[in-house]
Amino acid sequence: MDFSWTDEQVGFRRRVRNFLQANLPKDWYENYVFGLGSEQQLDFSREFCAKLAEEGLLTSHWPKEYGGADSSLWDLFIESEEMWDFAEPRGPQYMGTNWIGPALLKFGTAEQKAEHLPRIASGKYIWCQGFSEPQAGTDLAALTTRAERAGSKYIINGMKIWTSYAYKADWMFLLARTSSSRKSISVFLVPMNAPGIRVVGFPGLVEPGHLHEVHFTDVEVPVSARVGEEGQAWPIVTYALSHERVGLPRYQWADRVLGLAIEMLKIDGKFTETLQAESARILAKIEVARVLAYAVMNERIADGARAEATLPNVQRIAAADACSDLLSFLMDNLPETLCGRSKFIELFYRAQIVSTIASGTYELQLDLLSHRALQLPRMYT
Repeated sequence: MDFSWTDEQVGFRRRVRNFLQANLPKDWYENYVFGLGSEQQLDFSREFCAKLAEEGLLTSHWPKEYGGADSSLWDLFIESEEMWDFAEPRGPQYMGTNWIGPALLKFGTAEQKAEHLPRIASGKYIWCQGFSEPQAGTDLAALTTRAERAGSKYIINGMKIWTSYAYKADWMFLLARTSSSRKSISVFLVPMNAPGIRVVGFPGLVEPGHLHEVHFTDVEVPVSARVGEEGQAWPIVTYALSHERVGLPRYQWADRVLGLAIEMLKIDGKFTETLQAESARILAKIEVARVLAYAVMNERIADGARAEATLPNVQRIAAADACSDLLSFLMDNLPETLCGRSKFIELFYRAQIVSTIASGTYELQLDLLSHRALQLPRMYT
């Protein structure tokens, strides 16, 4: 694998960086960064992503017929790195562009593509992810939300939890049980303004507005809202999650935060040899996560997203380790940045405190790795 960038890729990165510098406030890092899930962030994301779309940067990796430019997946990856260097100003819309859109491109019907892909490509629509439930987080096969067939429609009852951005989302990518079989799960595209949906926010360590319960009471959707065949959600979910887990370059944000922390320690006269060694160790972990992400992307471009590939799990573990070590470093040496001194660092801390849970728990990644690579028995069946 060649780790150098082509002239075209360097030019694309420069183009994205120039756009960010031209369209974000000059004091973005310290005074204008929005809390995850806040009303300001979600409103700003619609405005910002619409500008990205006009510039041809929001979904350039999609086919031209659906609002893209048929560019390489490397362009998506380069753009994601640049966005996360600025604390991801796209907000929740990375879901639509990075994995919901690609999942529909691969598994959606012609009608579903025609209805949803132009909306996502416009940058004006927000999606949320209806996966986890109170007793079904890591073990999604245990979910109890049901979608019962009634002629030309499904009637959905149940509850989702931890649903980010739900209170202002336009659509949900929903998993629901369609038979009594443990693994008979189906995917549905559900409008969040449908009668019978109730969204309840609750506080957490991240930010107000980020966490929600979503309750479904006799919510009706047409059969055409189902993605793929009934009971065949797993290939779709596996494909989508393989894009989500590596499509979030946490290491890039961590790199920026570590650099800011080192600058502050130097200003304070506290950057001792011990802290230099500790920061170097964290930086090495960040770079390991980066190189592994590049390797996953290289494999995906060459062979497609393989359901049993283990490299995404290794990368996910490496990224979580790097972020966890950096959180401890900040708490031990710059606790004041978490209570007012640096809005940018505080936002990182709040967001990444769930880095071992979001996008598949740390334990689940280890279990998948032990099963797929070492052929050990699975913890979750």
